[in-house]
Amino acid sequence: MSPRADSDIPHTEHRLRSGRLGVIAIAFIVVSAAAPLTAMAGGAPVAMLVGNGRGIPFAYLIVSAMLLFAVGYTAMARHHTSTGAFYAYVARGLGQHAGGAAAWIALLGYNAMQIGLYGLFGSATASFCADNLGFDPPWWACAFVAWAVIALLGYRQVDLSVKVLGVLVAAEFLIVLLLDGAIIGKGGEGGHGGVASHLAWDSFSFDALTSGSLAIALLFNSASYIGFESTTIYSEEAKDPRRTVPRATYLAVAVIGVFYSITTFLMVSAQGGSTLVEHLGGLKPDPTVFLFELGDTYLGSSATKVMSLLFATSVFAALLAFHNAVARYLFALGREGLVPARLGHTHTVHLSPHMGSISQTVLAAVVLTIFVVTDKDPVLALFTWLTQLGTLAILFLMAFASLAVVVFFAKYRGARGKAAADDAVTGDVATAGTGLGGLWRTLVAPALSAVFMGGVAAYAASQFGNLIGDPNSALAWQLPALIGVAVVIGAISSFVLKARAPQQWTLMGMDRVEATDGATEIDGTSGAPTS
Repeated sequence: MSPRADSDIPHTEHRLRSGRLGVIAIAFIVVSAAAPLTAMAGGAPVAMLVGNGRGIPFAYLIVSAMLLFAVGYTAMARHHTSTGAFYAYVARGLGQHAGGAAAWIALLGYNAMQIGLYGLFGSATASFCADNLGFDPPWWACAFVAWAVIALLGYRQVDLSVKVLGVLVAAEFLIVLLLDGAIIGKGGEGGHGGVASHLAWDSFSFDALTSGSLAIALLFNSASYIGFESTTIYSEEAKDPRRTVPRATYLAVAVIGVFYSITTFLMVSAQGGSTLVEHLGGLKPDPTVFLFELGDTYLGSSATKVMSLLFATSVFAALLAFHNAVARYLFALGREGLVPARLGHTHTVHLSPHMGSISQTVLAAVVLTIFVVTDKDPVLALFTWLTQLGTLAILFLMAFASLAVVVFFAKYRGARGKAAADDAVTGDVATAGTGLGGLWRTLVAPALSAVFMGGVAAYAASQFGNLIGDPNSALAWQLPALIGVAVVIGAISSFVLKARAPQQWTLMGMDRVEATDGATEIDGTSGAPTS
């Protein structure tokens, strides 16, 4: 069926604005959620210090390779399109009750990531103003300014958010690429040896990889990729989603992986691998200034000021991306009946998930106010506690979704859905897992991903006290326990929906683009084609 223009589709309060986002636009949203400059300035130095030091670039390559989830993820995306993303995958693969649990894990994870980032943004922006603009605003004032702007952008149509994100992401990439180029041009270890001299090629050796704590390194590096998985959230707003979503996923993973590996390699080279960990230890309690030190050395103080500003805008871009993700999850779940139905409505003009956006905005304001009133540190408390909780929740969610991909294709391998002869792009769900390539995409890769993601998530849960900087704190078990609470609430919401609206319950996780266009869909309970 040929795609229809957005203007040809009458407004329905349960439909997002379709056909607005291409591959590059979705990739920009995903990369902005991963916040490359924030990852390199904030996450990478800490990973080097407490992880495997000079072996961090190699660890990034391994994590990129281990994101095999993208293979199964994109394989399923060709057969299933819903802004419910992982929730919909789990509901289709593992059943409606598991889908309800996944839905609430997603809400917990993405809300925690989004709200926690306000602490880092407020701190970074206040510091920039104090150092460069001559006034010293409180961190919370900066955070609430960002909150107001995000509330406006999230309420309106997605095109506006994409334009803002495009500018911010391009700028943060550019400044780091300039630093990368300067390190290559001047050479490593302070830049006195000339072009490409003293580069730390041994960072990619087995000895470097296994030095220090490789497990901690893989954990921190995995956290740097959080956000790549959100491509499907925008599938109902994508142009030709069955092509766009897989391509955007692969593009985002490739760009992020190459960028992280090269940049950390050059950061190690600039300091020198033999003195790296000792130098970072001397920067405690804030090793995140390492990248800005390198900026002073290789680009000069003026460029470092620009980098400091772009660090704040990088966090803002991630805030906006995660806000949009939460709004779309709430929209999908309101439409499904797992949260109040009012959240499943779209704006009559913008076709945006405005009720989900407003709800997330209100929740963020409440949590921010609590942290302000209780005088908690914006970075050590708000940012660290909530983003680590969000990372842990999303890692578990990705593990469940990987398992759901395996079960989905196994469940329908004998069914007959769309004929491959009639739809060469989508293919046939029943035959998608046949052949070596099909088995790799639908069985081997997602199964390996489930093991990898599950293992990383379990290890992160066991080390959560260290991740929040206080292993003796009660928060070391209280915060991870919230994931269990989310599972229980999600499962209960599914049981309630089954009792209240059994027909709606059977449709949980169904393909909304297909349903709207009138194409056939494989029913999530029986496997029989339905129209």
